[in-house]
Amino acid sequence: MTNINYLTKILKIINLIVLFTSINACSELKDKQLIQEKLNQSENTVTLNNSQKTTWNNIDIQTLSGHTDTIWSVAINAQKNLIASGSEDQTIKLWNLQTGKFVHTLIGHSSAVLSVSFSPDGEKLISSSKKGIIKVWEIDPKKNILTIKANEKAVRSLVYSPDGQKIVNSSWDNTIKIWNAETGQLIKTLTGHTKGIFAVAVSANNQKIASVSKDQTIKIWNLETGQLIRSIVGHDDNIRTVAISPDNKIIATGSADKTIKLWEIETGELIKTLSDHSQYLNSISFNS
Repeated sequence: MTNINYLTKILKIINLIVLFTSINACSELKDKQLIQEKLNQSENTVTLNNSQKTTWNNIDIQTLSGHTDTIWSVAINAQKNLIASGSEDQTIKLWNLQTGKFVHTLIGHSSAVLSVSFSPDGEKLISSSKKGIIKVWEIDPKKNILTIKANEKAVRSLVYSPDGQKIVNSSWDNTIKIWNAETGQLIKTLTGHTKGIFAVAVSANNQKIASVSKDQTIKIWNLETGQLIRSIVGHDDNIRTVAISPDNKIIATGSADKTIKLWEIETGELIKTLSDHSQYLNSISFNS
């Protein structure tokens, strides 16, 4: 059982960035004091919120407009001072993190861009599409350097391993795939989910993958071997997003049941349920 003092400390020092689809501001985590710096995705815009207040209060510091259709994913690159956004309009746009100024449009996908993620060193960006394509982009110069035909169905999410050597993706065909980040060679395919997989996360110690699915389960895998470690149940609807805390001890999941749940990664035990939201959770992240 997680020590209550440890959990209290975690809740005070870790900021959850909560992103919704089809709304212009995030709901408050009212008495948790978890949110300090926020990035929000909406229909066709990205909104930067840098207030030091602990609740949203509808403070809109800057709205970045340029996409012509729904934005599915955003990512931050602190090293290069960039935001990347992936959209239904089949493009990825890069923005200056501090000023919000438009920087560049990456063109190459022939279907909606569902997920974007920067490499740990900030030098590369990966993206995935509804047609099952993964693309690797160099940040300087801004060009596509690798294309992977990952799946016949949509690649819903993808992320680099913390060491930058692997790409992990989830798909609508119920599988997780692990790729060599340099060559694009398939390393492993993980099976066990019975419905499409919304999201994956990799632990900071490079040891575990967490995945969440329409089948309402959370699964923990060994990154190196691909072995399933455990399956966790507890949400009442499909689970759309997952994150692992920087200390590798806690998993956070967000669901269409309008709750965030915190779990012990080693035991699968439920620690806490946060249930202040009025709409489904589309994305969450820990702030290290």
